[in-house]
Amino acid sequence: MLKDIIIAIQSYLEAHRFIVKHRLWKWIFIPGILYAILFCTGIYLFWISSGQAIDTLFSITGLKKWMYTMEGSWLKFLFIFGQVILQLVLLLFYFSLFKYLFLIIGSPLFAYLSEKTEAIMEERDLPFSFPQLLKDMVRGIKLAMRNALWQTVYTLSILILSFIPLIGWFTPLIALIIECYYLGFAMLDYSCERNKLSTSQSIDFIGRHKGLALGNGIVFYLMHTIIIVGWILAPSYAVIAATISFYKVKSNLL
Repeated sequence: MLKDIIIAIQSYLEAHRFIVKHRLWKWIFIPGILYAILFCTGIYLFWISSGQAIDTLFSITGLKKWMYTMEGSWLKFLFIFGQVILQLVLLLFYFSLFKYLFLIIGSPLFAYLSEKTEAIMEERDLPFSFPQLLKDMVRGIKLAMRNALWQTVYTLSILILSFIPLIGWFTPLIALIIECYYLGFAMLDYSCERNKLSTSQSIDFIGRHKGLALGNGIVFYLMHTIIIVGWILAPSYAVIAATISFYKVKSNLL
């Protein structure tokens, strides 16, 4: 898996050179600006609302009143820290739902960008096909819904763990790893579909190359640490990098 993670990370550097060489900036900025606006607005609103929801939950259960009676106690610190951890897990859960919504909306563009990338790499023409585009959209939506369901199950399990002191401190990291994997999964599936892999075959192939999905997702989220610029570049860079990394292991399809 480590080898696949390295391939996925290196593919982002190759994706940048590929974009510059073939002047694909319009395919980067159009979805990127929309994504950045939605991401920034959504994160701000959710962080406020989730904080209020947790505060209300603690008040109803009596935990908030109890914590005020524990002045200077390590137990109070643990509960306050746990509250922050819970809010981070909820934030990642929101991010995953937002991600799937954006993937569904942007599936036509992402499918086309992935196909265009491979066509350039293979030096062949890319004739536009509306039926194929429609097919890619339907598959992308179905897969996004399938992954959203499984990730929700995992996230709910992680939410339960987040209430356990000490153990719960690691839940944001676990949630982030799962989030990275499913993001990379979605980006790789565009190439799987184009190479005539059924949904089950795509799941099997990516399951055997988890590192490609995980590595793609890790860099995608690391790009979010670069304010504004990273948010704009991340979606399309992830698609192109996933296409390049898939192309490198294409011989392992059978």
